[in-house]
Amino acid sequence: MSEHSTTAADALQVTVAEASPGEFRAMMSGFPTGVGVVTSVDAEGAPWGMTCSSVCSVALAPPTLLVCLRSGSPTLGAALDRGAFTVNLLHEGAQDAAELFASGNPHRFDLLPWEQDPDASGPHLVRDAHTVADCGVSLTQTVGDHVIVFGGVRRIVRHRPRPPLLYGLRQFRPWSDT
Repeated sequence: MSEHSTTAADALQVTVAEASPGEFRAMMSGFPTGVGVVTSVDAEGAPWGMTCSSVCSVALAPPTLLVCLRSGSPTLGAALDRGAFTVNLLHEGAQDAAELFASGNPHRFDLLPWEQDPDASGPHLVRDAHTVADCGVSLTQTVGDHVIVFGGVRRIVRHRPRPPLLYGLRQFRPWSDT
């Protein structure tokens, strides 16, 4: 073992102070990611949605993804009550939709086109999404001020063959060809 190597036991003995929320936010802003809008409907049939860059594939068999949603958000409540949600993956021309669903505007669904057919888990943003995944809630885990929601992907619908919208360094950007 070299003088710079550590064993698992050595690593366990290291005590490190917790990073601050600001440090963590700054670190994660340097990790660009795709942008989605998670949607669902509540018990009265009202649509809910929020911008989400915390979307991750989990497994291919069965097809599973996860989203991280703010605790107490109406979108989370609707998804959990219904047991289903939709992930709308936004294309490069959908920055306005991403900003709208991040804004908290209560009339967001009145300001852009969307559809929900009987097989959909939540509203599809037909103009702004390049691909949509309809999911059933399979597991949840609360961590801090968010809830990780695992979704079994029931159906995938491709709306537009356009490059994805990305988010990093606190900015939206299109996928670059360079």
